[in-house]
Amino acid sequence: MGISGNRELAGLLSWQAGVVSCRQALGLGMTEGELRHRTRARGPWQRLLPGVYLTATGQPTVDQLDMAALLYAGPGSVITGLAALRRHCVKAEASQLVDVLVPHQVRRVPVAYLRLHRVRQLPALATSDGEIRFVLVARAVVDAARWMTELADVRAVMCGAVQQGRCSVRHLAAELAEPRLPGSAQARRVLAEVSQGIRSPAEGDLMDLIRAAALPVPLYNPALYLGGVLLAVPDAWWPQAGVVVEVDSRQWHLSAWHWEHTMDRHTRLTAAGISVLHFSPSQIRRERDKVVAQIRDALRNGRPARAITTVPAAG
Repeated sequence: MGISGNRELAGLLSWQAGVVSCRQALGLGMTEGELRHRTRARGPWQRLLPGVYLTATGQPTVDQLDMAALLYAGPGSVITGLAALRRHCVKAEASQLVDVLVPHQVRRVPVAYLRLHRVRQLPALATSDGEIRFVLVARAVVDAARWMTELADVRAVMCGAVQQGRCSVRHLAAELAEPRLPGSAQARRVLAEVSQGIRSPAEGDLMDLIRAAALPVPLYNPALYLGGVLLAVPDAWWPQAGVVVEVDSRQWHLSAWHWEHTMDRHTRLTAAGISVLHFSPSQIRRERDKVVAQIRDALRNGRPARAITTVPAAG
């Protein structure tokens, strides 16, 4: 019997992006012989994962790969990490891997593009797109961060999600609360930074530099108002000295509009009596002594910005 003659199977394939498990196909009336015939070499079906098939030829889509991952992982499984962030349309590092949380008793092994993570307690809340289940943004961010080795990557994913307004510091803190998640030390460090206003990896590098040099601690990403009007949201601000530091990436300045926006903000700040220092991310990483000297000199010669109202970054 063809798929078109099996309404239940056809309906399931429509709901599951054309992906089906061996158990599902057999349970809906397909014989083992039919299944072997369809999945033969150069046949109309292809195997995506052990016991999971795409009922078409050609390159599988993201949805089909995600659906196959869940069918292989089994009941209760849920996509997390970068794959879940992709489904939430959160800008993050691209990855070909799909991370899936599974109940602790599951004994399946990782295979191909799929990484399985056994947990004693699955997330209480999740969402779905059809049959594709994935965790909420905060959990996806924390899981992605836990499995990264480079601090810069952890900063990028955690700062990025908050900067994009896709989750709050409070939500990240809730995910990192007890019981402690293994491998979360760097995520907890970055959470502390984000709680202080850090919103990018470059700003995190600036914070590291300021700490190492024992410079006075600034406010990160506060809103500065002059006469009730928003003046700017600088990367770092020392109100006691009227000094601002901006981390200007080359990518931000690629367009004329971005360059003009930066110059306009610089003009507004200096007109209000604020000393503004601009550094690139590479300067902060490679010319640390020079950057520290310039900041220290500006702080030494600065004066309090009494006319400026400062509103710290929201957590």
